[in-house]
Amino acid sequence: MKKVKTAQLKVPRFASEDAEADWWASAEGRAFLAAQPAKPAGTVQTGSKLVARLVKAGTVQIALRLPSPDLDKARRIAERKGIGYQTLLKMLVHEGLERMDRPAI
Repeated sequence: MKKVKTAQLKVPRFASEDAEADWWASAEGRAFLAAQPAKPAGTVQTGSKLVARLVKAGTVQIALRLPSPDLDKARRIAERKGIGYQTLLKMLVHEGLERMDRPAI
């Protein structure tokens, strides 16, 4: 990973949740997180609401290949619902897992 000076690191303003997710996944976003000092217990989380939600939920970043038409459909549905497409996909995966985990009748 390219070494970046801590003084140069700053979280930019994002036009969308997608842009924010791309930045956090980039070398610059990862360097920003790595450069942050550990916070004492009980400290209130500040900064990105998206990252705070993800950290709170204990999520793991994965790569998932989807057919383009499915991704396009997810983006259209998410836009109609007023949420990010990644949030929609996480909701669908969660709902599907819950449904599949139920005992058969």
